Amino acid sequence: MTTAAADEGMWLLNDPPHAKLQERYGFDLTDPFLQRAMHASVRFNNGGSGGFVSPDGLIVTNHHIGADSLQKLTRPGRDLIADGYLAKTRADELKCPDLELNVLQSIEDVTDRVKAAVKPGQSAAEAAAARRAVLSAIEKESLDSTGLRSDVVTLYQGGVYHLYRYQKYTDVRLVFAPESAAAAFGGDVDNFEYPRFGFDVCFFRAYQNDKPVNPSHYFPWSKTGVAEGDLVFVTGHPGTTNRLETVARLKYRRDFGHPYQLARLRAMESALIQFSETGPDARRVAATDLHRVANARKVISGQFQALLDPAVMARKEQEENALRSADPKPWEAIEKTQSLLRSRERQMALLERGEAFSSELFAAARHLVRLAAELPKPSGDRLREYRTSNLDSLKFQLFSPAPIDPTLEVAKLSASLTFLAEALGDRATIEIVLAGKTPRVRAAELVAGCKLFDVAERKRIFDAGPAAIDQSADTMIQLARTIDPAAREVRKFIEEQVDEPERQAYSRIAEIRFEKFGRTIAPDATFTLRLAFGRVSGYDEDGVARPYQTTVAGLFQRAGKMGGREPFVLADRWKAAQSKLDPTTPMNFVSTADTIGGNSGSPVVNRDGELVGINFDRNRPGLVRNFVYSDVQARHIAVHGGGVVAALKTVYGANDLARELVGQ
Repeated sequence: MTTAAADEGMWLLNDPPHAKLQERYGFDLTDPFLQRAMHASVRFNNGGSGGFVSPDGLIVTNHHIGADSLQKLTRPGRDLIADGYLAKTRADELKCPDLELNVLQSIEDVTDRVKAAVKPGQSAAEAAAARRAVLSAIEKESLDSTGLRSDVVTLYQGGVYHLYRYQKYTDVRLVFAPESAAAAFGGDVDNFEYPRFGFDVCFFRAYQNDKPVNPSHYFPWSKTGVAEGDLVFVTGHPGTTNRLETVARLKYRRDFGHPYQLARLRAMESALIQFSETGPDARRVAATDLHRVANARKVISGQFQALLDPAVMARKEQEENALRSADPKPWEAIEKTQSLLRSRERQMALLERGEAFSSELFAAARHLVRLAAELPKPSGDRLREYRTSNLDSLKFQLFSPAPIDPTLEVAKLSASLTFLAEALGDRATIEIVLAGKTPRVRAAELVAGCKLFDVAERKRIFDAGPAAIDQSADTMIQLARTIDPAAREVRKFIEEQVDEPERQAYSRIAEIRFEKFGRTIAPDATFTLRLAFGRVSGYDEDGVARPYQTTVAGLFQRAGKMGGREPFVLADRWKAAQSKLDPTTPMNFVSTADTIGGNSGSPVVNRDGELVGINFDRNRPGLVRNFVYSDVQARHIAVHGGGVVAALKTVYGANDLARELVGQ
């Protein structure tokens, strides 16, 4: 493996690329810049990023990150997804039912303590238990001493461990969202394509004690925007990359993991499309799930294409061979675990990860069943999600008052149970789950016999503990109890026979990499705060020059060229405002900064730390970035900050919101 090239890297804020930035861009990455990046960046715990953009707790992210809350705030006669929303006053800001935001406060290296807990000669099971206990102890000690959410994060697949402490906000209120037609202009057709014309933004405000938060740092909104060649930074929470995985693991993904995931996602997408076509109410309640599944299917498909590319695999083999000669044993250990993983991963995915039970009601039932079993244990002996340090966030989600639609539950559960029957290959387990019925009938029966729609019922069962679980006639709780032994058994097998040996092997690989290259290679993404950088730049694709930015004129031209049909329908507000909008107003722009899923909503800032855009997507060539970085054609795509202010003023009449951003 060579050192990170060009603008590659999702960098740790406590190990930033000072020398690389100085050498490539002549930029001095100062401590004040890093402090702002840390304390102004926001993690949306539903899977995205955002940032504070005013001293009064205003936060910007993507519409598609805010869509989960928009869906839950929607009521008959008030469709926030389709129609958007603008709070005219602070009193009109709508409180989200279960949105948790995290703001990073500090990072502490705890590698030595974690590694010291695993003793030479321990079996894989003993080592896994020792590691689990020390991670729990570190998190609990930090929570008790600071009151902050405390998560130990595994970096370099087991080479390094850092303790991340977060300020948590759970009173979050919707300020502004555009119509879905504007936010997702081009829909699935344009998803992961460029040029783009999406107004994919959403504004929230964080509150504490019923008052807006006054963050210690925020990103001032730039009044000048960007020009081609500008250095920009993306500060956000990339989800998962696989660049440091061994070739054996990547081949497993290519041959088994990704084909399975694609089959699952296509089945669910088909079911959601069919459900959506049954009527406008069905289309409304399924919109967020359908977007999520369709987006995931396209992401996994792009990744799969990368794994099928001989050039990509040859590059990975070359990188691996440069390290493997130092000590081949860790690579050999990981090769051995792949056959074990293959023997049980589908069972793990379907039963333990719950991919056979696509249902919010089932998720609640499983948590209740497991909470009753796990809470009596010492925190270090529990399944990770039930450790003391995780309980507040878990209960916040479990007791969400957000409505659950029973018809959507039946449709999703029916599809996932059908996929279970197709994919598991264990007839005995399938028969137990289906109880002698078809997937559709069984799904309807499970939903009809479940009382967990009611938050009060969830709380009652939680408070009553094991006795309530044992005595419950609730169909979902009974199902969760029935499959729990098999799910726990396969989880234990994977954690002890696959994860632990791999973690130890990757730890040794990390040592070899550090000896050869130091810390010039960033760790894989872990949905923790990272800093990426790059230059604003267009590119050539199939002989066509793609511009570094798009404009309002291009939006109206695209809509006209496509005949105004779905998904290229212009929102009524935009059509009404066309004559008032400057056609040169920028809409979207691209840069070479290194981003991935999870960076959606990330602030894009300039050299002065001012916000110039909001990251919302990658282009199709950028999908390879899960495994290798490229800046030849791969780009991340951002909504232009100047275009946001212009639209707020001219299209939406949101002058107060615009003034809060730019002061005029």
